[in-house]
Amino acid sequence: MTISRRGFLILGAVTATAFAMPPFISLKAYAANLEQPAMSKVTINVNGKPRALDVDTRTTLLDALREHLHLTGSKKGCDHGQCGACTVIADGRRINACLTLAVMHEGSEITTIEGLGMPDNLHPMQAAFIKHDGYQCGYCTPGQICSAVAVIKEIRDGIPSHVSESLTEAPQLIAREFQERMSGNICRCGAYSNIIEAITEVAEVPT
Repeated sequence: MTISRRGFLILGAVTATAFAMPPFISLKAYAANLEQPAMSKVTINVNGKPRALDVDTRTTLLDALREHLHLTGSKKGCDHGQCGACTVIADGRRINACLTLAVMHEGSEITTIEGLGMPDNLHPMQAAFIKHDGYQCGYCTPGQICSAVAVIKEIRDGIPSHVSESLTEAPQLIAREFQERMSGNICRCGAYSNIIEAITEVAEVPT
């Protein structure tokens, strides 16, 4: 039996491929062999109510709120902490919910846009955003409002910002402070001036 050089190369390639391929297993057996995700129980106080969850330890707070608790007001924008659409209030301070894990918030007090107010009982910041047209498409609005509420508290608590004139004296409730502190909340529609007007009104500072 004779074999050409080309045939020999083809035969060698086929043989090597056959030995390199893993043995066939059923899809069910393959799934059974996959490592199961680590689950953890956590209780988070969301909008004033304790919520017990059993989540994958990799679940972000944002996904826990949206997918497990169905609180979809908080939006997933960039999912990298750069747009602010996912901003919620955790223990009185604003955070990007996409950058923190749900299991890190055992016992935390989380406030989402749904917890600030309802259509028949709006939070003053929600009412001010409506009055001053502090939105257009509305996608960023929940994060903007949560951030704005926390910004006023930050200033009243004496936390300085990059534009504060002094690190030892209390910062002022002025537009420049609002603009700096809200810079992490992006509005693609460009309603920034209206947003500052809304915050200014709630803070009771003349424009």
